[in-house]
Amino acid sequence: MRELLPGVKVFDLRKILDERGFFAEVFREDWDEFLEGDKAAQVNLSMTHPGVIRAWHRHLRGQVDYFVVIKGAIKICIYDDEDGSPTNGQLNEIIASSEKPQVVRVPGHYWHGFKVIGYEPALLVYFVTKLYNYESPDEERRPWNDLTVVPALINGRVDDPRIGKSWDWNYPPHR
Repeated sequence: MRELLPGVKVFDLRKILDERGFFAEVFREDWDEFLEGDKAAQVNLSMTHPGVIRAWHRHLRGQVDYFVVIKGAIKICIYDDEDGSPTNGQLNEIIASSEKPQVVRVPGHYWHGFKVIGYEPALLVYFVTKLYNYESPDEERRPWNDLTVVPALINGRVDDPRIGKSWDWNYPPHR
């Protein structure tokens, strides 16, 4: 099991198969251990073209995001740069795809974003715990290629070749 930042969770969805295809529950209010008391206030649908990076942003008013990829594949990255945090400098990289249905929980105070990987657009359904406020959005942004995102740990590992370098969304997969 990889080490995730506190509050970040990945929940495998259960497919119920039959001759027509499959059905899966993607969000239930009785998933207490996974939701940690969160309630969905809004559900959004996003389509992103291959190779596009949507990063970095965070929410400082308590919003939590839940991502479900329904088509394609994305690399989700979550980064903690809070001074004094015991996980400062840690980065989680999670590959999420429609081939293996999952829900990824991202506490909004972490910097987060994603890149579409593969050759098809990605469709992402995401649940958020706060309504979007058009007059005063709960969104702080930084560029996708911000040189100050320098991981000290990636998925709990110190031997990753990307450690200590500015985060590169386009770094080829490593073994």
